[in-house]
Order: sequence, then structure tokens, then C-alpha cells
Amino acid sequence: MIKTYIPRKIYLERITPFIDKEVIKVIIGQRRVGKSYLLFQIMDIIKGLHKNPNLIYINKELNEFDGIKNYRDLLAYIKQKTRSQSGKHYVFIDEIQEIEKFEKALRGLQAKGGYDLYCTGSNAYFLSSELATHLSGRAVEIPVFGLSYAEFLEFHKLKESHDAFIQYIKYGGLPYLMHLAKEDAVVYDYLRNIYNTILFKDVVSVHKIRNLAFLGRLVEYLADNLGSLVSAKKISDFLKSQKIKISPGVVLDYLSFLAQAFFIFQVRRSDIQGKKVFEINEKYYFGDLGLRHAIVSYHQPDINKVLENLVFLHLLVAGYTVTVGQQEGGREVDFVCEKAGQRLYVQVAYLITEENKEREFGNLLAIRDNYPKIVVSMDELLVKGGYKGVRQENIRDFLSHSI
Repeated sequence: MIKTYIPRKIYLERITPFIDKEVIKVIIGQRRVGKSYLLFQIMDIIKGLHKNPNLIYINKELNEFDGIKNYRDLLAYIKQKTRSQSGKHYVFIDEIQEIEKFEKALRGLQAKGGYDLYCTGSNAYFLSSELATHLSGRAVEIPVFGLSYAEFLEFHKLKESHDAFIQYIKYGGLPYLMHLAKEDAVVYDYLRNIYNTILFKDVVSVHKIRNLAFLGRLVEYLADNLGSLVSAKKISDFLKSQKIKISPGVVLDYLSFLAQAFFIFQVRRSDIQGKKVFEINEKYYFGDLGLRHAIVSYHQPDINKVLENLVFLHLLVAGYTVTVGQQEGGREVDFVCEKAGQRLYVQVAYLITEENKEREFGNLLAIRDNYPKIVVSMDELLVKGGYKGVRQENIRDFLSHSI
């Protein structure tokens, strides 16, 4: 099996410490973000560590593996490919959620010993529930996202520039785009096909959805209201105004289905002072902006919320848990980020002007702690030294380095 690829270093660094360890490596993420190629990269690392290792590869998206329908089929196939009882066998299973009761096979192989297990999945509905129930403490999840801005430049062989950044904004970070002509008609035709695949394979098929018209309208609503505070009731009321009667409960179900496919991300509000998480009114961001633009065309007036989406994804890639910050008096901080006991506050704006400077910086200045606070914007000329101790950073610089 020969595959050429560009290494995804940030994910390899997270996976490598678990190679040859008795823990199941579960790589999760939206379809087409590069999970399969990450498996090939892990295989090559293992080949460098061990002479002639026994690699067993199964990809449920390929017809040749159609016969593996359930955990018994999976165990039979792996037994057939096992060379001997001595030595370790490295098992890679792509899109494992397509195999019925896969967790029984993983648990059995792990208990037997001699197997180092890696799998990918595109739907948290199956993966998280089964892993938590049957494989708790025996598996580690590694979330994978589309290309970061730095990766986008590397994959597309571009130098960092304003034009490259606009291309990233318009087309998003799905890796396969590197093979396509950078023309709107070509790119968005590809992205619409990916959108349909995600919707039908990971949402409609999994949850047996019949109201496809409502599902499509809901996605359009989320794309239109990117980064805005919304609630199930607000969505339900809007749809009623469009002559579509759907209860808030059904709206919540459909939102969770889209999130389980890693198509959207729900970001809850938290009280900065009390650290309480509010249960209503969340923001939703897309796992890939190119897919969002394939649904609702990108226009310049969208720039502020699009920049928010980019910053949010960058924070996820960096490993932060992210909420929207609420303060007394209705002040809002775009992102409250936590990792390893540390906090980071991030405010996102298109451009800083005399009219909005006090608001954008002031929301951060009102926070009475000493954690880092950053305003991210597209300004080429930044406020020198920040503003009253709050740092300002150009978004292209912010997205180009790790945080």
C-alpha cells in the first residue's frame, strides 16, 4: 500500500506517544478531513520502529470490505490476516462505525493481547456512546480537523499573503482541494458533494430522518446565522414564520445529529465570574467554512462571523475547550478558552476603529484576572503595545502559529 502525503505533524505528535501502548487509538472527525491518510502516516512510523510489522488494514468505504458487516466478520478477517501467535499485530480500521457492534471486537482483541488497535470514525453518535460504555479507560480519542491556515499554505504550496488568506476563507480546509483547480465552480461542486455525503451518510441514514426539507432548511439557517446566539425556540419560531411547524425538541435533536457528524460545533455560554455554563442560547460554528459557503455563498458582509469561525477552529486544533463568555451588564467575550488549567480570552473583530475600540478591548478589560487577553482582527496596522494591557494580533499571524 503506497500513499503519498504531507504529514499532519500536530496530530502525529499526539498519537505517537500511544504507539505500542495497550490503549485503542480512536481518530475522530468529519468526513474528508484526512483521517485515512493519518492512518497511513502512523503505519509508516510503525515501519520505522519495527522490522516487517504485520499491518492489517480495513477501510469500510472500499467495496472490497463490504463483507465485514458486524463484529464477528471483523474478528474473522483479522484472524485470517494474523500471521502467527507471536509478535504484535497492528490493526487499522477506517470508518469503524459502519461495522455493527464493533466495540465487541475491539474489546476482545484488546483483552487477548498482541494487537495494537487504531480506528477512525465520522459519527460521535456511535463512537462516543460505545467507547464510554464498553471501552471506558481503554481508548483515547484524537479529534482531527480540516487544514489549519499553516497547513493550508503548505498543502497548496502558497506563500503567506492576503490573497492566500482570502482563498483559505473562501474554500476552507478540506485536504483534497489541493488537487483541484482553484475556481469557484470546481471547488464548490466538490464541496456540495461532500456536504450531501455527510448529510445522508452520517445524519439521515444514522438517525433515520424523514423530514429532509426541514434538515436542509435548518442547515441553511445555521449558515445564515453563523456565530450568532440562537436557541431551539428561536429557530422553531423562525421556521413557523416560514410555514414550517417544528417543535423546539425536534430542533434540538436535529442540531445534535449535525454536531455528532462533526459538521457543526455547539459553543455554550459561560459566566466568566461564576464559571457557570448556561443551558440556553448557544452559538454554532461550522467544521469547515468551505462547506458553509457551498450552502450559503460567501459575501464580504459575512467577514466578521467568518473570522470568528476561523479563530474558533484554530482554538480547537490547539486543544482548547471553548465557551462564549458572559459578564455583568451583558458584555460578551467571543471565546473563553481553557487548557491544562490555564485560560485565554479572545475577542474577534474585522477592523478596530475609534468607534469600536472601547467595546472590543473593553469587554476584555472588564475581566478581573491576569490570564492572557487578545483582540484578533484583520488590521495591518495594530495598536502599538496593545491597548491598556490587552494584546492585539493580526488574524493571519494568529492563525499561523500554535497557541
